[in-house]
Amino acid sequence: MKKLSFLFILLIHCVSFAQNNSDNSADNQDQEISQADKLAKQLQNPVASLISVPFQGNFDFGIGSENGSRMTLNIQPVIPISISGNWNLIGRVILPVISQNNVYGNSGSQFGLSDAVVSGFFSPKEPTSGGLIWGAGPVFLVPTATDNLLGTEKFGMGPTAVVLKQAGKFTIGALVNHIWSVAGSNNRADVNNTFLQPFIAKNIKGGYSITLNTELTQNWEADATSGSLHLIGAKVFSIGKQLTQFAIGPRIPYGNANTADWGFRAMIVLLFPKG
Repeated sequence: MKKLSFLFILLIHCVSFAQNNSDNSADNQDQEISQADKLAKQLQNPVASLISVPFQGNFDFGIGSENGSRMTLNIQPVIPISISGNWNLIGRVILPVISQNNVYGNSGSQFGLSDAVVSGFFSPKEPTSGGLIWGAGPVFLVPTATDNLLGTEKFGMGPTAVVLKQAGKFTIGALVNHIWSVAGSNNRADVNNTFLQPFIAKNIKGGYSITLNTELTQNWEADATSGSLHLIGAKVFSIGKQLTQFAIGPRIPYGNANTADWGFRAMIVLLFPKG
């Protein structure tokens, strides 16, 4: 936990230092604000035509009977690919790096990779006549965990979809997937999980935004529910020529399978807009 937390905090300090030493001329600032507003809106859309590499840190404390802790750094690149004049394929990978201590009673410390989730959204390049933006495709669970307490030891697959609408400064929508295990260790429980993430966001001039979302996982095999509620403030800015977003906010756990007392989320997103 200390190693991963130190690396994430060091990255945040580097971003802050670089931001404070960036060019503050009036003309450049106006251009940056205009671009930042556009990018902040695109970032609310999971199937936007925008290459991004988020580093999402989730910190959870007070877990279980031993007051355990967990830090999860999700490395989740998003890469859109044009496959025709009307359609994009949005590739998204979520690779968690976890540092945890006593999360399963007196289970000691573990550090390493967890299972990766790989999604592909086929999405129209233009919204529908009613302004809806959507995408759908397959999702895969890949057993990349380096410790049996960090993963499922199962390979899984299923469908995923996202739908949203952007009106003025607001974005509202939801992402959902379901994964069934189809191969893996016979000594581990099968995977039969539904994930739901509804969200609402408001963009504010200057590249700022605020997002309210919840991330809910239902484990149908164990009849267990775990989720967290997030209220995240974010800002788009540039580090030299590198466009970046920083976001932070509380993480409130709920559900009969979520034993954490409290937590928070901090995130850095590297942005690579076209043109």
